[in-house]
Amino acid sequence: MDIRSTVVSLSEAAGTSGSESPAAELALSMLREYCPDAEIINGNVIGKFGTHKEGLPSLLLDAHIDQIGFAVTYITDDGFIKIGNIGGIDRRLLPAQPVVIHGCRDIKGVICSIPPHLTNGGSEVLEMSDAAIDTGLTKEELMSAVSLGDSVTFDVTCRDLISSRITGGALDDRCGAASVLYTLELLKDAPLAYNVTVLFSTQEEVGERGAKTGAFEIDPDIAIAVDVSFAYAVGEEESKCGYLGKGPMIGISPSLSREISDGLINSAIAADIPFQREIMSGLTGTNADRFSVNRCGAKACTVSIPLRNMHTPVEVIDLTDVEQTAKLLAAYIREDKQ
Repeated sequence: MDIRSTVVSLSEAAGTSGSESPAAELALSMLREYCPDAEIINGNVIGKFGTHKEGLPSLLLDAHIDQIGFAVTYITDDGFIKIGNIGGIDRRLLPAQPVVIHGCRDIKGVICSIPPHLTNGGSEVLEMSDAAIDTGLTKEELMSAVSLGDSVTFDVTCRDLISSRITGGALDDRCGAASVLYTLELLKDAPLAYNVTVLFSTQEEVGERGAKTGAFEIDPDIAIAVDVSFAYAVGEEESKCGYLGKGPMIGISPSLSREISDGLINSAIAADIPFQREIMSGLTGTNADRFSVNRCGAKACTVSIPLRNMHTPVEVIDLTDVEQTAKLLAAYIREDKQ
């Protein structure tokens, strides 16, 4: 499995929260190589890996398939498209960003920006209610191709940086999905300590909604949310960040299972896999928060890939962290915990 091409293909597929179909269909086609009976259930991509054996505990591997973006809220008489945010977006970066409107056909546009020559040299952060997309089309032309509620994504492709780092959009959390797929590649024909089910969940960016319905359907004993977390950059508080290239971040939190956190740490040490501890004092802000209170509860944990510039068109990851995350998960799942 080519990790880079898998990450890039997934990250460049459109799929804002609630409109995940293109990304979900691509992920489904990739998952069926390992889970032939995988299917989409209420938007979630779900597949059972290998032969499920009587008496083994069930383990869920999750990565959310949705991304941040926008929704079309109004088309002005002058032909500008007004938008609202889907998920958390830093409004400071909006002006002059290229975007794609996913109507009955894709239409490219750019978020309007006032040139600095026409201001006093600075401007306040653009309010979302003031953001508008310029496509060059008239209102009448837009109305034939765009409907209110259509999704909008940043128009961005992945680019290579130094060494094994790449930048792009929607790496949160398509790199997590790629890591789960590579985990299955590593586990082919291996004896497993668990019955493994994969969930590529919807609507994480608007409240972990797909994780809630998916976990209710699967009802796992153990659930691991494979997501991204903050990688250190200049000006950030180092104690709250991980580091690019230093391995997966294993979550430790009162809302997570310390048993699973310790098990993952022990697996990493035994297999000589680099890892980082991610300490959280409450909820995690990930799908693990839903898994831990599913039905009568699951033992939940997070394994996160360090990422810079989260929720922007220039997210940055190190592909070695994606690979090491998969190796950690595979080592943990192979181990006999009985």
